[in-house]
Amino acid sequence: MNKKQKLMLKRIIIASLLLIALQFVPITGVLQLICFLAIYGIIGYDILWKSWKGIRNKQVFDENFLMAVATIGVFALAIYEQSGDYNEAIAVMLFYQIGELFQSYAVGKSRRNITALMDIRPDYANIEVDGQLTKVDPYDVAVGDIIVVQPGEKVPLDGIVLDGKASLDTSALTGESVPRNVVVGDEITSGCININGVLKIRTTKEFDDSTVAKILELVENATSRKSKSENFISKFARIYTPFVCYSALALAILPPLVNQFIWQVGANWEIWVYRALTFLVISCPCALVLSVPLSFFAGIGGASKKGILVKGSNYLEALSKIKYVVFDKTGTLTHGVFQVSAVHHNTLAQEKLLEYAALAECASSHPISLSLQRAHKGEINRNRVTDIQEISGHGIVAKVDGKYVAVGNDKLMAQLHVAYKKCHSTGTIIHIAINNDYAGHIVISDVIKPQSKEAIQDLKKAGIKKTVMLTGDRDSVAQEVAHELAIDEVHSQLLPADKVIQVENLLTAKEKDSNLAFVGDGINDAPVLTRADIGIAMGAMGSDAAIEAADVVLMDDNPRNIAKAINIAKKCMSIVYENIIFAISIKALCLLLGAVGIANMWFAIFADVGVMILAVLNAIRALNVKNC
Repeated sequence: MNKKQKLMLKRIIIASLLLIALQFVPITGVLQLICFLAIYGIIGYDILWKSWKGIRNKQVFDENFLMAVATIGVFALAIYEQSGDYNEAIAVMLFYQIGELFQSYAVGKSRRNITALMDIRPDYANIEVDGQLTKVDPYDVAVGDIIVVQPGEKVPLDGIVLDGKASLDTSALTGESVPRNVVVGDEITSGCININGVLKIRTTKEFDDSTVAKILELVENATSRKSKSENFISKFARIYTPFVCYSALALAILPPLVNQFIWQVGANWEIWVYRALTFLVISCPCALVLSVPLSFFAGIGGASKKGILVKGSNYLEALSKIKYVVFDKTGTLTHGVFQVSAVHHNTLAQEKLLEYAALAECASSHPISLSLQRAHKGEINRNRVTDIQEISGHGIVAKVDGKYVAVGNDKLMAQLHVAYKKCHSTGTIIHIAINNDYAGHIVISDVIKPQSKEAIQDLKKAGIKKTVMLTGDRDSVAQEVAHELAIDEVHSQLLPADKVIQVENLLTAKEKDSNLAFVGDGINDAPVLTRADIGIAMGAMGSDAAIEAADVVLMDDNPRNIAKAINIAKKCMSIVYENIIFAISIKALCLLLGAVGIANMWFAIFADVGVMILAVLNAIRALNVKNC
């Protein structure tokens, strides 16, 4: 509990004890009134002050005004009737404050799940100066500076590991409890905690552009984007509260006047004023006004625990209506990293063939060249390679250990008049010839993520009607990936502009009241992410432009979290609708009972505070996303 909540709890306990004690003290008259007013002041002074401020600012009709008028009215009736029964007024305020305390605690619990992410904000960065570590503000570290991260410290900026190896706790970013191991050459994102080992890191981004800064910005702005349901409740409350105030006034005045002047049976002002005050207490819209935003807040908080950052409750609501999911392929369903998947028709030992290919390609930074260099496990000695010649669109010819080695595609083999073997495997085929004799070919392909197949299955279970894959790759590669993952529709050899056209066609053809999500990670995906109803970006390896354009960010790049995000959104929306229907139904019934005199003030307390507590309890269920 925070200080404000502890103070409120003390006030509730003191007021309760004093109220109980007064039941056993034989005092009457003015002294009794003063004692009850003192207790009322202890428990309700803040409500009275807020009500007065609202009247002064011409924002009269809110729950504070309703509670103030109702409780003061009950006091006035007791004084008028000289009954000495002031318990109801204090009980109403007491139970209302208990409800407010409970609601404050529930909101705090939900908020802590989101603001726990704020713990990833680094307090400092270590820069080595003359052999000594100096702590500096992360904002003062420039791109290219060398920082040192020691065990137990947060990684303050994004960068590349220059020296050292360590295990990183990435749970605050991704929700994943398994540590990630990093070594020299690995990219590292800010916000992780170094569990062991000392790391030297060359920074690649300033703090404002770092992963941790982006996440904090998303979290801080998440509650500013309201859903349609929240906007409806806000508008409803603005109309509803004045309506019930005027209705209560009419209930207090019209029936007595009708009784006296038409029916001539006596006005009975006390009865109707009491009913009107009961009507006011029942009508307080707290359950709706508090529980609906709290449901969304809890849903966003629950999602953030799983490494799913939703930029606002409007996007959470839109997620719940997704029926079509469109994927980019590379980096989304696949790792986006080329690697050797097969070696065929080789006349040399496989290791020797890979060695010749890697040495010939050693001067190139092309992804295919790098994949060949990685596949060769041994050391690459560039002194063994001379006369490197790159033939654009064909491949590379070089002299390795005095032998002419040609590494490239079909066109290169045809140009060199080398008879090559065709390959029926899917991927990029790299042929190798040594001294113009065919030595074999290597298949290089992008590897499908192990979670991708399950991700498509999870989406089907979540009620997704169609899955689509858009890619710039060759049709054979795209069709094989789509077939392996059981994707419904695939479009290949697309430019970024073509992807936008495909998404627009799908948006036109989709069913009414259903949404389409696009999932991507690259810079060229940003236009499509923006065009879709919901843009979902891969956050761990995704580009800044994609993350900026997206509405939802998956921090661990796991495609299975797409279905999880949809399920969380659906659960949150079901809770929202439950609270709206429950609160309005109970309120309407209790208002009717109060108007006809069946419901008294104690019943009104349940209708207000009881319904609010039940609605808030239901709302915080959205925090539990374990089974989503």
